[in-house]
Amino acid sequence: MAIDAPAAVLTVDLAAIAANWRDLALRHAPGEVAAVVKADAYGLGAAPVARALRAAGCRSFFVAQLSEGVALRAALGHGPAIVVLNGFPPGADEDAALWPALNSLSDVEAWADSARVFGTRHPVLLHLDTGMARLGLDAGEAERLIQDPWPLAALDVRYVMTHLACADEPGHPLNAAQAARFARLADRLPAARRSVANSSGIFLGPGFASDLARPGCALYGINPTPGQPNPMRQVVRLTAPILQLREIAAGDTVGYAASFAATRTSRIATVAAGYADGYLRTLSGRSRAVLDGAEIPLVGRVSMDLLTFDVTDAPAAAPGRHVTLIGDGITPDDLAAAAGTIGYEILTSLGARYRRVYA
Repeated sequence: MAIDAPAAVLTVDLAAIAANWRDLALRHAPGEVAAVVKADAYGLGAAPVARALRAAGCRSFFVAQLSEGVALRAALGHGPAIVVLNGFPPGADEDAALWPALNSLSDVEAWADSARVFGTRHPVLLHLDTGMARLGLDAGEAERLIQDPWPLAALDVRYVMTHLACADEPGHPLNAAQAARFARLADRLPAARRSVANSSGIFLGPGFASDLARPGCALYGINPTPGQPNPMRQVVRLTAPILQLREIAAGDTVGYAASFAATRTSRIATVAAGYADGYLRTLSGRSRAVLDGAEIPLVGRVSMDLLTFDVTDAPAAAPGRHVTLIGDGITPDDLAAAAGTIGYEILTSLGARYRRVYA
């Protein structure tokens, strides 16, 4: 049987995720704090992450798609609430006991009609769009529902929710505008608990408190307060092995398009990771790794399966040694800044080829 070369290792600190949730729960008290575990818990593994959060006391979980909800129910068993943000048609969840977010007036009416036919009041969330212009009842639909709220009487509306568009910019005027719009609409609807804040929204102050907050990125160590010190614990460590060392002369080039040329005699370490593993190609020539506490620059293009680092000043570099791609002072937010993106994309891009370890 063929045996692959040593693999890169992605270590996920479940205790840090649980601690981040507890910190957010304290900050948002007395309101409840759920956990957003969509996109496979931002690429880190929805089942182990959700189990750790449930053990920490989390009682409500949010996913994006129906299939994610069904898989999460299988992992968690019955008990915790699981909300599907994209919604789903009546009956589509079969026995998974999921809660849909109702994102349009037609969603509300479809679920109300189903409830009347089958004589059941299914738990749902009513989503009001207050400025994102994506999912949720727009102002016109919300007003029609306020004027004629018969469908809501057939439903078990657990929460009325909205989603903040600019919570990571505390001074943005849309934050206050969304909070005010949501309050005006919710005040005119039948009484229900409310859900407003995402990760960054929890840090906007008491005007954004509600019965249920829905953090995602902050659980996984992404900074919910950009421009300020990160209040969250780091969760991810990614290391990858050196496959080969090569000495090159001044003027020699490295990698595709010969985009890097050595200015001195140099040692180049070829490392087993690439854009197929979610190490973004836009990091080419703009990132770094750590070996024995020393930073080593990424040189040449990020290719599908390989990275090349200048280890001339890292004498301990040797085949089989692991370099740290995330960790040892390099955060997902740092990689995102170098790549011109956001930490969310760094985490959700982490590939399936990494050997995953849950600490």
